[in-house]
Amino acid sequence: MKIPAASCNLFLLFLFFIFCHLDLCSSLRLIGDPSKLPHVALRTDEVECNNTVQGRYLLSDSRGYVCSIMAVNSATSCCPEVGKQYSCHGCELVSRCCDSYEYCVACCMDPARTVVEVALKTKVARQATARTCSSLFEFCSGRCRHNSQSVVHENAYANELHHCFSEQLNPSGESGDPAVETKLTDLTIIAARQGQSCDAACKGRWLSCAADKLSEINNCSELQSYMKCRGLCVASSGPDQPAEVVSTAPKHLHPGACLFNTQSSLLSCQGSHPYTRRLCPCS
Repeated sequence: MKIPAASCNLFLLFLFFIFCHLDLCSSLRLIGDPSKLPHVALRTDEVECNNTVQGRYLLSDSRGYVCSIMAVNSATSCCPEVGKQYSCHGCELVSRCCDSYEYCVACCMDPARTVVEVALKTKVARQATARTCSSLFEFCSGRCRHNSQSVVHENAYANELHHCFSEQLNPSGESGDPAVETKLTDLTIIAARQGQSCDAACKGRWLSCAADKLSEINNCSELQSYMKCRGLCVASSGPDQPAEVVSTAPKHLHPGACLFNTQSSLLSCQGSHPYTRRLCPCS
């Protein structure tokens, strides 16, 4: 028996009425309606991260963790909290240079290695009108990507570890502070002999080492004014610094590089090292 088309249409309208009466239409309308599709929401205890994004295999997040790009949380952009935070895997801590960009950023973010207050005063570009870094992560991700301390003569790497976060103590990158220059006019600045302490170097000139002035010459600007430095000035720590590494030093000590001291408590007139020449304030 052939059912008329009109009867089929009436039957379909009847079924539609029944579904809507039972409040099933809303569930049917969920299909294909983006506004009502379920979505992934952040838990109130989750934190969103910035991350380096650019790596083919790894990325570093703004909390100092490194992970594979497949392991990052798609909702928060954070790495899992596994492994070591602020890891310096593949980094040389004396030169502050690393063999990978991601670990350079993570290592740089360690508050024990980078002074947050200094980082936040650093400009994101050389122009006088450039803004300062908004976070330690922004400072480190920029520093590790393009750092003048990584190259010599603008076209050759100073270190086989190409990603560096060493910084000059002057956070603006400008030349010396005029107030400091005025304070240094009453001093005689001496480049000591290899392995010689500042006490010995100053005494050889019938002068005394001015221990309270060591902090004022402990920067790249002063070092480069009196030493060759070979275009490289890096952060370090030791009682023999600020100093220049002699050219005959073992390769891992970076022959020819200048070193400024990141730990003011180690500044000393007595310190010396067999492979460095100290910069000394004498009065």
